[in-house]
Amino acid sequence: MSMGSDMYRQQILDHYRSPRNYGELDDPHFTHEGVNPSCGDELEFDVSLDDDEETIERVAFRGDGCAISQASASMLSQKLPGMTLDEVEEMDRDDVIDMLGVEISPMRVKCAVLAEKVVQDGAEIFEGEAELDKTTTE
Repeated sequence: MSMGSDMYRQQILDHYRSPRNYGELDDPHFTHEGVNPSCGDELEFDVSLDDDEETIERVAFRGDGCAISQASASMLSQKLPGMTLDEVEEMDRDDVIDMLGVEISPMRVKCAVLAEKVVQDGAEIFEGEAELDKTTTE
């Protein structure tokens, strides 16, 4: 294992053990939840937008699951503020895997991208592009 790879593994464990932005926001613009039935991961994100209702101002999440899903949610919660909803919707799994900085096995990709998909689906619901009762399943 290379030193760089070990550093990213430590970063994932740090975010898992001490998640950033864990909790709830008062009066978010939207809240959305998702699950990964194959692993048991559960995440719920609150998102508050700037006055333009397009740029993310604050994010909080809560949930339970494996180290990869929880670390991904924590890291994503730090990356999202300042991004527009359009930029969030353009993200793909490679963006999340790059953010994590380690190779993810095919079985763990769903764990890694759950947070991204929850926020994307929540944004689509907020913008009226998806059904209100949609639950994200990855």
